[in-house]
Amino acid sequence: MTTLILAASTLRAVAVLAAAADSGCFENSGRRVLLLTGTAPVPEAVPPVSGMPGFDGLRARFDDVVSWNEAIAPLHPADWVPRADDVPLWERHLRRAWGLADAPVALVLESLTSAPAQAVADIFTGAPIDVYTTGLDAYGPTGGKLPALTGTRVRRLLHTDALPGLRPHLLAEFGARPSAVPTAALARVYSELALSVAELTAAQSSTVLLGEGLAEAGLLPAAEERELHLRMVRGAVASGSTRLVFAPDPRAAVPWVHELSDEAARLGAELTATHIEPLGTPVLPEVLLECLRPALVVGCASPALLTAACLYRIPVAVSGTGTLLERLTPYENSARTAVTVTDALLPDLTDPAAVASGPPPVGPEAAGELADLLAAVAFAMRPRVRPDLRPAAERYLSTRLDSRTRRYFTRRRLASLALPGAAPARLVAVRRNATVRRLARRARALSGGPGG
Repeated sequence: MTTLILAASTLRAVAVLAAAADSGCFENSGRRVLLLTGTAPVPEAVPPVSGMPGFDGLRARFDDVVSWNEAIAPLHPADWVPRADDVPLWERHLRRAWGLADAPVALVLESLTSAPAQAVADIFTGAPIDVYTTGLDAYGPTGGKLPALTGTRVRRLLHTDALPGLRPHLLAEFGARPSAVPTAALARVYSELALSVAELTAAQSSTVLLGEGLAEAGLLPAAEERELHLRMVRGAVASGSTRLVFAPDPRAAVPWVHELSDEAARLGAELTATHIEPLGTPVLPEVLLECLRPALVVGCASPALLTAACLYRIPVAVSGTGTLLERLTPYENSARTAVTVTDALLPDLTDPAAVASGPPPVGPEAAGELADLLAAVAFAMRPRVRPDLRPAAERYLSTRLDSRTRRYFTRRRLASLALPGAAPARLVAVRRNATVRRLARRARALSGGPGG
């Protein structure tokens, strides 16, 4: 039987793999080896996935658990890939260390553009690959051009069905077959994880604020992320919340937590963070939702926002998506897809009426509108990876570009790809005016410029 190596860098990733296993996605495999990869800038400074509440219960789905960090130490897993000449040596080393012998191997990996996944795929040359996602990046293009010998090994794309009816774009250029991990299976896994932190029920809160490690990921300067969190506190209190729980990303340091608590107190509210007393340890946001069932969830681009809205039917709001869309550089930044989805679908915290109306409907009509937008964004992000999306992008930009949707595109990007919307409509009308064009030609002739 084939040995299945399943790589995971976060507890959310392990939860998705557990739900996929429960749903029969790996039923034809033999031994299952869970490969934990710590990719934080300083892995030793953050809690290991294996030490987080609830991991021991999820571990039962796998036959063995091994550490990528230990296997390649002292090399850093976030940026190391083996040299081509060293691949046979690494494969022999890992087969011996993990007890694989000469068994055939298949891989289940997170984003193929990350160093751990690239390294594992390179070392086990020829092994078939399933790729899975834990967030909204499944609906965006592949982040960069993968080597053909790697991409053609991909069989399936396992993704959470956050937006039913919406077809993923990730790895479509290689013919990867999308396969949704059932929402019911994920809900059962989150319920299981919630049992390990039952004490959270004593800290029930009216609002959960999601910290997403934007500065740690290089998406925003630390000062701007701090201000974003402060705006979340102010907006939540302005909406009527008096008890707040701040849930930072377990892999990111948030030195301004006490400032958030002080700001909440100044406004007459109480704020507790999940990594300080009385809660004590980092907690997966989805587990917080399961335990607390809050009245409101506020975030920026976290997949937990869609989980709250679609799975638990909890009101949600976004804060800072407009700023993040402006700050993301380069345009093809892989975070753009998630920010586009949350900004387009979810109400802003500054719009109390929209927030109070409850979770937005995510039906076929909403999915259709979002699919058109994401196809245009995917082409603008990766035109060489998905040239087949140009007609869809041109159609969307010709008919749907307005003051609201303009935020998802930059004029410079549209101009570089010769797409509609690169120039203001008034300027286009001027350029098409015969008199203006005749005067322009005369001016060039008088100045000796080209076209004279």
